[in-house]
Amino acid sequence: MTLPRFYPIFDSTGWLERMLPLGVEFVQLRIKDRPEAEVRSQVREALALARRHGATIVVNDYWRIAIDEGAQWIHLGQEDLAEADLAAIRRAGLRVGISTHDHEELERALAADADYVALGPVYPTILKKMKWHEQGLERVTEWKRRVGDRPLCAIGGMTPERALDALAAGADLVSVVTDITLNPDPEARVREWLERV
Repeated sequence: MTLPRFYPIFDSTGWLERMLPLGVEFVQLRIKDRPEAEVRSQVREALALARRHGATIVVNDYWRIAIDEGAQWIHLGQEDLAEADLAAIRRAGLRVGISTHDHEELERALAADADYVALGPVYPTILKKMKWHEQGLERVTEWKRRVGDRPLCAIGGMTPERALDALAAGADLVSVVTDITLNPDPEARVREWLERV
């Protein structure tokens, strides 16, 4: 499976309305700490936007809503993976990306037959507090050797320059959040990502 190399993550459909018209093809909707009805509404709207722009939405965590609303992809963190009904997700035809941070989590993701494996944080990140320090490019190369043909996503502290290094080290796609969302001109930054990566 070949996925687009640029894989941004946004926390609302407002971001998608701004970024999908620029040519973003593969994007994660990651909503945290909102009422389920609001999440469902955002997922439904995001999927409609994606259809309009020929893009693919990856729904973070909310696998039941993703199934109900007809999503194609779900992304699960390790805690969510432990609680998810993978058989139901697969029966519904969804593809699954899974986060990993250490060898044990990688084994769990491979046992779950993840459609892509994410490794992070590759570089220091300000997005969230983690017990894991930066993984570095050597770990990207090791993970790619372990996952084989399965796409490997590098995440954490990414800029276009760092993304090129991660891709050279073995990543197939690169996720980014704050380099775009905290940029004074997010649209210009996305255009730069699309041009360079």
